[in-house]
Amino acid sequence: MTDRIACAALRSRISDADTAAALIRPGETVAASGFTGSGYPKAVPQALARRIAAAHAEGQPFRVNLWTGASTGPELDGALAAVDGIAQRLPYSGDPVAREKINRGEIDYLDMHLSQVAPMAWEGVLGTLDTAIIEVSGIRADGSLIPSSSVGNNKTWADRATRVILEVNRWQDAALEGMHDIYYGTRLPPARVPIPLVRPDDRIGTPYLACDPDKIVAIVETDAPDRNLPFAAPDDTARAIAGHIIEFLTHEVSRGRLPAALLPIQSGVGNIANAVLSGLIDAPFDPMTAYTEVIQDGMLDLLDAGKLRMASATAFSLSPQAAARLNANMAAYRDRMILRPQEISNHPELVRRLGCIAMNGLIEADIYGNVNSTLVMGSRIQNGIGGSGDFARNAYVSIFMTPSTAKGGKISAIVPQAAHVDHIMQDVQVIVTEQGLADLRGLSPRQRARLVIERCAHPDYRPLLADYAMRAEGGAYGLHAPSLPGEALSWHQRFMQTGTMLPS
Repeated sequence: MTDRIACAALRSRISDADTAAALIRPGETVAASGFTGSGYPKAVPQALARRIAAAHAEGQPFRVNLWTGASTGPELDGALAAVDGIAQRLPYSGDPVAREKINRGEIDYLDMHLSQVAPMAWEGVLGTLDTAIIEVSGIRADGSLIPSSSVGNNKTWADRATRVILEVNRWQDAALEGMHDIYYGTRLPPARVPIPLVRPDDRIGTPYLACDPDKIVAIVETDAPDRNLPFAAPDDTARAIAGHIIEFLTHEVSRGRLPAALLPIQSGVGNIANAVLSGLIDAPFDPMTAYTEVIQDGMLDLLDAGKLRMASATAFSLSPQAAARLNANMAAYRDRMILRPQEISNHPELVRRLGCIAMNGLIEADIYGNVNSTLVMGSRIQNGIGGSGDFARNAYVSIFMTPSTAKGGKISAIVPQAAHVDHIMQDVQVIVTEQGLADLRGLSPRQRARLVIERCAHPDYRPLLADYAMRAEGGAYGLHAPSLPGEALSWHQRFMQTGTMLPS
């Protein structure tokens, strides 16, 4: 495997995972590569988890603070959470074991806008970064690093960490080299300058990561796949949501508000989002571009169909079948994909400049268009805000989508008042469920409420919402966005008490 390590001076630092993990001390802050289950270290975190478990068995405290790009995989988040090895986690977590411990108050979780992590790390407000564990696909003769299947915050981790441990993963296709665009021009105020990117396919940096060789304390060779989870086949609900969005975009093109090839698309992660991307294959828009966080199966399908000219992201999030297809044809895809640091892929300045069409999921929306993306019943974290806030506030068109109900109809995704708000009504332009689409642009809160109830609510909940809105307009303290505080969250309370939002 050493052929992936071309820098002779660094070969002396090759070690096994246990030796590398032994360099990490209790209480340290550890930053790891990884974004949506791709490009994360697999061997050293598991070795660290074994070390932590052994320390706990002897009654010794051992926990670390963990920073990443976004979600990772069971070999990292899952392994460390399972042995109670995480004290603090940021900026996003999708691991089920970690989620339960966060919701039990056993892990302190900082849910952050993904574009803000790197700047805050540079500001120093997050504290000192002791060790970075970064997966790469290779090390060049000059010591520069070939990134793997995600970039995330790796540039910042390599720059800010006191020590760097590299995992060189042979599973990552060698043809990834050249796909990345690592920009080193970001600065903190007052030295900040505009980012010179004006088209999604602009390259403004270098294909490689730089790292001070004196910081590299260990190199571990691995051959392990990313966490690639299958996407569910689109069901009737997903197809209906996709149809409503495509109809809306077609209408916007016909009115001259969008160009025939659309503006760069951004899509959140998940089955519904992937179904929308797949639905665009038969839509009358081409050649499209994407400026987004992750490249999913549907985006690969669009590239294969010739509907998508290029895609810019920070990581892959692919099913096992799509990952195999990508790796088998990496050289052909390489010139049509760009992987960037997440501080660039999610940068508000660039999202606004490019005019992205943002399409993201939600947990619930209220009748006025406030959106909750993170907290079930207002307090139980699901995953985190991720990049949806970076895109929603700055998008040319901001779309949120969801099935109208959850838990077999026991939960309504449209409620009188969101139990938690991540995206205020001013940042939400379009809400879509399988029932229909509500274009909220230019509407007052009461006008929004009527449209959301009519177009998006499930028929089982529509009369209840209409009744609430009518009574609120007759008895609220103010009539701009009428609310009955004593009743607004009663649906959530009813669910927690009875297991359904529907009255008995």
